[in-house]
Amino acid sequence: MQQENKLRLFEATVLPHFAAAYNFARWMLRDEKDAEDVVQESYMRAYQYFSGYHGGDGRAWLLTIVRNTSYNWLQKNRSRDLMTPIDDAPEVPDTTAESDPEAHLLRQIDEEMLRQALSELPIEFREVIILREMEGLSYKEIAALADLPIGTVMSRLGRARLRLHQKLAGRLNRSSE
Repeated sequence: MQQENKLRLFEATVLPHFAAAYNFARWMLRDEKDAEDVVQESYMRAYQYFSGYHGGDGRAWLLTIVRNTSYNWLQKNRSRDLMTPIDDAPEVPDTTAESDPEAHLLRQIDEEMLRQALSELPIEFREVIILREMEGLSYKEIAALADLPIGTVMSRLGRARLRLHQKLAGRLNRSSE
């Protein structure tokens, strides 16, 4: 009986955040299949350690597990991704009918440029920008999730936005030449 209650509580607390977990893992790992594996492992870990969950934001708790599992996976499989120095919105479907094929194509190109630029950011920058801009977490939630001081989160987010802006501006300049 107790196992059934644990399962029901787990399902109610953690399962609704599957899309956020997958989205975060996909951006962290830059690969759909690897993200699927990491999310599956994260859910297994979440269930295994669910007795340690004492309430609060289930999404933030799950994303912490996804983050840690992603870093472990990267360390084992692509440690070079973790060595990139850093010194130097969920997608919203269009609710209006697109009657101009050229405008639709240009919007798709813009979205692809943004995806490409995001995927090129160092993982520490990609992580905070995805959590803030796509998952809507607060600075405080990101700081707790990533085990960072809030000032570091704010600094990384600012630097991530600047790098993203520079990458997009560079691409736009090259495409207009």
